[in-house]
Amino acid sequence: MIKMKKRKNTKVRIKGEKFVSILIVFALIAFPIATVLTKAVLSETNIALEKMKNEIKNQEEVNESLSMQVDELASLDKIEEVATEKGLSYNNSNIKSIHE
Repeated sequence: MIKMKKRKNTKVRIKGEKFVSILIVFALIAFPIATVLTKAVLSETNIALEKMKNEIKNQEEVNESLSMQVDELASLDKIEEVATEKGLSYNNSNIKSIHE
């Protein structure tokens, strides 16, 4: 009987094969992590944007309310009321009109 030599199964590594393998593993780990982090930052930005929109809306409501108060206080009826409270009277003969 002829004995055949057992041959070891050795793989021949191509230059840079290990580097490419490590790079692929790194990419498979890094890309999902980067995606999650990007979405988290985007979510935080959207939350901040919504808060800012709410603050702007509230400020606009306050501004509108104050504008209405200014209009109320500047009305002729209110001015006459305050003038009478302070002891002033409305005398039509003292009013002079200027026409251009």
